[in-house]
Amino acid sequence: MHYLFIGFLLLGIAAAVIRAIFGTPEALSGTMEAMFSAADLAVQVSIGLIGVLTLWTGLFRLAEKSGLAEWVAQRVTPLLGRLMPEARQSTGADKDGGPMAPVTMNLSANMLGLDNAATPLGLKAMEALQAQNPEPDTATNSQIMFLVLNTSSVTLVPVTVLMYRAQQGAADPADIYLPMLMATTASTFIGVWFTARLQGIRLLDPVIMAAAGIWLALLMALGALAWALPAEAAATLSSSIGNGILLGVIALFLIMAHRARLDAYSTFIEGAKEGFHLAVRLIPFLVAMLVAIAVLREGGVLDLILGGIRYIAVVAGFDTRFVDALPVAMLKPLSGSGARAMMLEVMQTHGVDSLAGRMAAIMQGSTETTFYVLAVYFGSVGVVKLRYALLCGIVADMAGLITAIFVTYLFFG
Repeated sequence: MHYLFIGFLLLGIAAAVIRAIFGTPEALSGTMEAMFSAADLAVQVSIGLIGVLTLWTGLFRLAEKSGLAEWVAQRVTPLLGRLMPEARQSTGADKDGGPMAPVTMNLSANMLGLDNAATPLGLKAMEALQAQNPEPDTATNSQIMFLVLNTSSVTLVPVTVLMYRAQQGAADPADIYLPMLMATTASTFIGVWFTARLQGIRLLDPVIMAAAGIWLALLMALGALAWALPAEAAATLSSSIGNGILLGVIALFLIMAHRARLDAYSTFIEGAKEGFHLAVRLIPFLVAMLVAIAVLREGGVLDLILGGIRYIAVVAGFDTRFVDALPVAMLKPLSGSGARAMMLEVMQTHGVDSLAGRMAAIMQGSTETTFYVLAVYFGSVGVVKLRYALLCGIVADMAGLITAIFVTYLFFG
């Protein structure tokens, strides 16, 4: 983040100065104005998020306290054990389930959109895997597979992206749900396949094939239906599925809280307070990245890069609207906050319901931030030799981001 922040600002300032020297003196005042406008936008976005973020953190606290995440974890353990055979073998007869317990809890939290719970659970999972690492400074096969699953995990409840779309005034925030689900599925499947090939894991296992087959069949059926429908009808289908799943998840959270005999109201308020403070804490991060991106764009650097890509697309005969969303794809593997700020910038510039605005949101929800996850998770246990972990993470990222472009055109082009 240090290099991204100062690099964006210095490149933008240098470009503005060069433009001023060569006959565009208003570039300097324009850059300063862009900085102040971006800072104001960051505060407006954060304040606008308070209500929605408070609502969902309150609801997610019900899921955590009711044991829903743990229940989901138990159901996915047989599948994960086959993708991480070393961890499964080392578990043995341990009463606590060995490393597989926190691994499944972390991935289940990611699937449910429990971001606040996923990170601490992920750190616990990495510690458990590290405890059985014969070479503590070198990543094991199970740790690499866990990182790939973590950075590309299928998110069934992509609340954060939908929340930003709602805050930016989208006519129907959930209309991107199905294409986002397809993109994140591609990221996970390609990432797991590539990692398994390098590790010699047999994917032709009945449990793995059954899980993958059922999931792919469902997505293919929905994708075929969307392909056969007009663009507007496909968007309506995605919206109906997305809103239906979200309402179903909320109902499930409430039912599980009732079954666990929780005081649902008090538990909701406890989580909601955390959401309020989280929205306020976002302000400095958004200010930093939105200002840096605004300077980069106003200075002309971003337009120069995108102009080159757009020229190549024109020569190749491609539609060029996807180019406007590419800054999100460029930043996503490097910085979660940077990609989020760029997504907001694309929405502000081109419109939240434009093809570029929708594509930026789908890209944001298709993968996690590979470099950040690698740095935090491996750094927390002292692993410095990553082997091929970064390569596998980047492959998963590319699969998700490329799929995001294609499915956006499928549904909204």
